[in-house]
Amino acid sequence: MNSILVSVIVFICVFGGAILGLAVRTRLPGHHLSEDGKEAVKLVAGLVATLTALVLGLLISTSKASFDTANTMLTQSGAKILQLDRALANYGPETREIRGDLQRFLRDKIAKVWPEVKQKLPAADISGKILDVEAIQMEVRNLAPTSDLQRSLQVKAVQLSDDLEELRWLLFEQLQTSLPTMFLGMLLFWSTILFACFGLLAPRNETVIAVFLVCAIAVSGAIFLILEMEKPFRGAMKISSAPLVKTLGRLGK
Repeated sequence: MNSILVSVIVFICVFGGAILGLAVRTRLPGHHLSEDGKEAVKLVAGLVATLTALVLGLLISTSKASFDTANTMLTQSGAKILQLDRALANYGPETREIRGDLQRFLRDKIAKVWPEVKQKLPAADISGKILDVEAIQMEVRNLAPTSDLQRSLQVKAVQLSDDLEELRWLLFEQLQTSLPTMFLGMLLFWSTILFACFGLLAPRNETVIAVFLVCAIAVSGAIFLILEMEKPFRGAMKISSAPLVKTLGRLGK
């Protein structure tokens, strides 16, 4: 879902609803704008405003929680990778190739998700391998320990690689969730009705129109934030690559 396009549509609908309300106000017979009529419109607007505020706040909170969870998982992945590298280093020189593969794997992932930092990353050897967590898992499992220390380190390395695989799939599943289109459409409908009610109650002048313009920008901006936080690895609010870049800099040492 294109965040900018959806935000523009929200802005047009919400601001258009306010302008429509102002236009209808000038054409309504006088008795339609009596005090009793205005009170009824205010009650309806209050109800719709409450529903819209609750749902909008809930969506922002949920999206922020999802964004923070993805960021936490990313940090945990960096810590697990660093622990795995240290376990392999303590195992012995036999793991030098696996550690190199782990370093190339992390570098490739960072360069793919954050291409803007690719030039700042350490140079990687071109091995021709297709590197992923599962391939590194198999390399770790294929180690042949010759002492109790190496056996314990292999068990630890296998567990860490399993944790990495689990984090990868958890993150993948989380990123598949998105804001339902019908839910977003209902929120847009409520916001348009709300601003149309505001237009019915407001006098038609430049100050009122300017206020409606600012409020419409605020509402569309909130929708933009919600949609952007649902895409933690792309878009304007992409998660920082700093934790993984720091992890990459410490691998192999």
